[in-house]
Amino acid sequence: MNVQIQSIHFDADQRLIDFVEKKMARLERFVDRVTGADVMLRLEKDHEMGNKVVKINLLVPGHDVVAEHRAKSFEEAFDDAMDAVKRQLEKIKG
Repeated sequence: MNVQIQSIHFDADQRLIDFVEKKMARLERFVDRVTGADVMLRLEKDHEMGNKVVKINLLVPGHDVVAEHRAKSFEEAFDDAMDAVKRQLEKIKG
């Protein structure tokens, strides 16, 4: 699967990029029709709600699978977004 990672308002370090790529590779267990993915990592100014935002857009033929979550760390926001993506994929399969 082709994964495009985009960081907005900051430069993502290699550890964060590796984390995202490793987790995205696990998605192939759920659906084999995923042709690609766009992951957007955005740093915002709102510190109360969490200033790390992750948006995942999966390219699945015939379906839009999009999830966006905000947290105090990118890893936490990414895990929450992945949970939402997995739930959407289960609905598509069922």
